[in-house]
Amino acid sequence: MKISIICVGKIKEKFYREAVAEYAKRLSRYCKLEVLEVEDEKTPEQPSPAQKEQILRREAERMERYIRPDAHLTALAIEGRKMDSEQFASRIESLGVRGISHIQFLIGGSLGIHPSLLDKADDKLSFSDMTFPHQLMRVILLEQIYRGYRIMNKEPYHK
Repeated sequence: MKISIICVGKIKEKFYREAVAEYAKRLSRYCKLEVLEVEDEKTPEQPSPAQKEQILRREAERMERYIRPDAHLTALAIEGRKMDSEQFASRIESLGVRGISHIQFLIGGSLGIHPSLLDKADDKLSFSDMTFPHQLMRVILLEQIYRGYRIMNKEPYHK
């Protein structure tokens, strides 16, 4: 299985970069992982609705370059479906059983993901009703993918 995380912005904080690297290393025995970063737009302190639309549209255009038509596309969005770790593991496993060999996850920037990309997604996934920094969501997503593979392989996971 190939898993791609298409995300807006680079991670500046060393502790987030180290966490991403650690989970990428752990996942290497289960799947082929790639993290694709697109440039984020500078967002004013109080953006107008028109500015928000423009920012989301530009970030979406950059993300869209990486979206593969043969991949299963999952967008992370507050309004998405919530599931526990076992359900998430089962979802990844069932996609593989159905012959899907590539899953792509979208993580938007500080304003989220443009509606056009949300509409294009096969799934919308929510980890919480709370808002998290997009850099932290990358780590949380990687941890859950790793946990999912541990569950699928009936391996203990307590870390």
